[in-house]
Amino acid sequence: MAKKKTSIKDIAKSLGISITTVSFILNGKAKEKRISDELTLKVEKYIKEVGYKPSQLAQSLRLGKSNVIVFMVEDISNQFFASIARKIEEKAYKNGYKIIYCSTDNDPEKAKALIDTFKVRSVDGFIITPTPYLENTILELIEEDFAVLLFDRWIPSIDCSYVVVENEKSAFEATSHLIQNGCKNIGFVTVESDQIQMNDRLEGYGKAIEAHGLKKNVLMLPFHNLSEHRASHKIQQFVLKNSDLDGLFFATNYLAFEGLQALNALKKHIPEDLLVVSFDDHYFFTLFQPNISAIEQPLEAIAEKLMKGMLMLLDDETTNKLDFKIILPNILHVRESSNFKR
Repeated sequence: MAKKKTSIKDIAKSLGISITTVSFILNGKAKEKRISDELTLKVEKYIKEVGYKPSQLAQSLRLGKSNVIVFMVEDISNQFFASIARKIEEKAYKNGYKIIYCSTDNDPEKAKALIDTFKVRSVDGFIITPTPYLENTILELIEEDFAVLLFDRWIPSIDCSYVVVENEKSAFEATSHLIQNGCKNIGFVTVESDQIQMNDRLEGYGKAIEAHGLKKNVLMLPFHNLSEHRASHKIQQFVLKNSDLDGLFFATNYLAFEGLQALNALKKHIPEDLLVVSFDDHYFFTLFQPNISAIEQPLEAIAEKLMKGMLMLLDDETTNKLDFKIILPNILHVRESSNFKR
């Protein structure tokens, strides 16, 4: 038969004091409630002897804090989000917090349902990569005094703290790099999406093309239900249809993987036939022959700023909780795939 777990009631009965007194001591309010040092030490010693551990749920209800932060992203299995998640978990633990991970699949209804679930469980804060149509839900979280920090993308229509990167500037620089190396007809491969970071990458590409008097050439692939085979096939068709392409810029690394497969199937040689650059660096790009040029997002800096921002938002002393807005620079790693003068 399992041993009965010690409760606050048991402690109070054993020591001949009230449950309220034990509760105040457990919650660090002995001084505030003018409980003597002698009694406080007596209770603490007894708790240690019996190995009492307070219920996490009961404690969170009493204190209004759970020391739990929700990390809600589009897809936790994605290498970018998974890398950030691992770094966040480490930093959170050092600061006395634990992380719950979940994926929205960029589905607003799923995101709202997950947020409602976590709200009733008294989590302390939310780090969110927002889906479309989530503005009202995020505004409600802020109004209900939850700590809310957006990342990877932000929502221009609402005032909310965020940590993002320079998507437009980096896309402009990568496109300009291809132009400086002699490209005249650069294709941009992206997905049909209203996400602001994807729109910014398209904008950066477009501005660089216009600045040099060239013609834009964009392939937009469906965001949902695009199998790997179909993506590669559509990129092949795009390259065949635009036979004068001399450069390709992929808006994400997973699109670049499909693009490299497509170019291989077409027996196109990089960089002799086309120069190639991708947004979102990946270790695979340094293994591929030739090495692929890519824009690296600063994962360590993102995780550090996210944790710093969340701790600031959770601090009762913080006055302006909407004033943490960070835009971080990326790094363009020029490798063999684009380091070639046409």
